Amino acid sequence: MLNSIIINGKQEGGGILIKKLSELALLIPEAKILGNDVEISGIEHDSRKVTAKNLFVCMEGAHVDGHNFIPQAVDGGAVAVLTARQNFTPPENISALVVPDMLNALAVIVPYFYDYPARAMRVVGVTGTNGKTTTTYMLREIFSTAGLKVGVIGTIQILIGDESFPNPNTTPNVIDLQHVFADMRAKNVQVVVMEVSSHALAENRVAGVEFDTAIFTNLTQDHLDFHGTMENYLRAKAKLFDMVSRKGRKQNKSAIVNVDDAAGEEILRHCHCNKISYGVENSADLHAVDVNVKSDGMKFKIRADFGVMNLTLHVTGIFNVYNVLATIGAALAENISPEIIKRALENFRCVPGRFERIFSSAPFEVIVDYAHTPDGVKNVLETARQIVTGKIITVFGCGGDRDNKKRPIMGKLAAELSDVVIATSDNPRTENPEKILDDIEIGIREVIGEKIYERIADRRTAIFRAIELANSGDVVLILGKGHEDYQILNTGKIHFDDREVAREAIDKL
Repeated sequence: MLNSIIINGKQEGGGILIKKLSELALLIPEAKILGNDVEISGIEHDSRKVTAKNLFVCMEGAHVDGHNFIPQAVDGGAVAVLTARQNFTPPENISALVVPDMLNALAVIVPYFYDYPARAMRVVGVTGTNGKTTTTYMLREIFSTAGLKVGVIGTIQILIGDESFPNPNTTPNVIDLQHVFADMRAKNVQVVVMEVSSHALAENRVAGVEFDTAIFTNLTQDHLDFHGTMENYLRAKAKLFDMVSRKGRKQNKSAIVNVDDAAGEEILRHCHCNKISYGVENSADLHAVDVNVKSDGMKFKIRADFGVMNLTLHVTGIFNVYNVLATIGAALAENISPEIIKRALENFRCVPGRFERIFSSAPFEVIVDYAHTPDGVKNVLETARQIVTGKIITVFGCGGDRDNKKRPIMGKLAAELSDVVIATSDNPRTENPEKILDDIEIGIREVIGEKIYERIADRRTAIFRAIELANSGDVVLILGKGHEDYQILNTGKIHFDDREVAREAIDKL
């Protein structure tokens, strides 16, 4: 995707991005130039994407060292490299910009190089453990209905108007993110809605992005392998609200906060801007009442300063009530009328892999969902319980090389709230799938009692088994991967789509 954004220093739309290496050096105290002061036409960290006059960033990761790819970058046209190695000696005829700290340098240099493209559009950031993707897609529907050209940056993909591009991370690194914003500016995008992950906030990937509206959805256990504690996790999320509260080039900054969530109070302490609260249980600026959840949608009312909004929606589940409230708050903050908001939300269908129904002639329901946290699993199972007349059959696993503390918690929730549990693999990555299942099973065994429980490491076999067990009125929930069309094994990535496998299993009944 990103090769389509900046080509030889020329932005789509005609602008030319050229800066001298010395300009970039002036931004970083203690930076030094080795070699000539060359002109830079682009910044890349992937040697395969380097073109003429690029600055190649030598990132050092756990498994890959960018310095090893300098020859390929030079072959592609790089004229300089960015490095944090203080004793670095550049190859002949190649300049180097040596900086004290790579991440801090990138946070300053990259937005400056691309002339701070996020300032040219309204930017809505959504953070929280769950609900980010659905909220961004609902906002896209609203802004599009209002006649605006919309960009989306998130877990599933990057959207620029009607164009779609793959996205390897929920929030891209600072180089790729600024590339994306530069492309959006060149294509006259007016508003961007983006998921802002806790990793991105902790690593300052969103440096140089001036947010106009920030949404907090919720905070539940996840990513403790990265953050260590829930306090650190919350602290990372709160950074988005520090950012939106800063004075910038744009006016009318707002924070939209879920006050039913225990972390909402702490988030509000970081909000020094216009605030809009939302909730179901507690009094709020946007308060949902008379919620009626059904299998094919839901109805409820929202009480707010503008009066009462009656909604009849295609999405369902109490978790989606919160997503709708967050969406409405952000749309109002961005001066979209209640009439347009209502029309757009009532036209909205679903997000791929988010409580997505697999339509078939089978006498039972099959639903695929991305739920991969304890709170996500709980929300989906409680929603299923509201709409099912028969049994809930749940297929789920936990990712490898990730927070292992949540595995028994998810197992216990699945056993408590389901009638049949099939534990299987998610993305085991480099971990032994059986070890992951051992961790999950600790929680399952606590509460499973006389319910049916099976352990099947092969995900395809597990899905087939769940559908084999389903009878009329039952619902089969396939959790954890949602929209993903791959599975990451110790041997590498393979094609695997829960929706495809479910349809195949139904067809073979």
